[in-house]
Amino acid sequence: MGKKNDRDQTIIEQLTHEIAWFKRNKFAKRSEQLSPDQGSLLDDLLDTDIAAIEAELKALSPPTAQAEPHKQPKRVSLPAQFPRTVIYHEPDNIQCACGCQLQRVGEDVSEKLDYTPGVFTVEQHVRGKWVCRECETLTQAPVPAQVIDKGIPTAGLLAHVMAAKFADHL
Repeated sequence: MGKKNDRDQTIIEQLTHEIAWFKRNKFAKRSEQLSPDQGSLLDDLLDTDIAAIEAELKALSPPTAQAEPHKQPKRVSLPAQFPRTVIYHEPDNIQCACGCQLQRVGEDVSEKLDYTPGVFTVEQHVRGKWVCRECETLTQAPVPAQVIDKGIPTAGLLAHVMAAKFADHL
């Protein structure tokens, strides 16, 4: 009895498929139907277009050009006309654990956009890099806590945006 049900189900699926095919042929838009001759014309056009594009690419790209490594996009710096407040973050102690004096070798500068009523300002956070020449350890002040990680807005700017959205909504 199981074989008869399987056979019946197969016949039903075949007939359903045939009905769907006949409906597509009968009710499809005539403008969308292509004759076999038209199909070969499109294939010829595509082949010639692809060949022309490949020739153009070969002509434009120099043969010795090597693929450049993927560069990470760099964020555009904040406008220079905004007033800046420089905040220095230095380690508490410039004495190394080995007893040597640390020497400053550089700094990391990050800028945050702040807003005080009526004025946009920029907070420049400067974190000095200190190194011990004897034990070759690098010391740097930790990154200050941020509202949005790797973002440029400060808490003041976000508070202004939220208040403005609420006031404008009302």
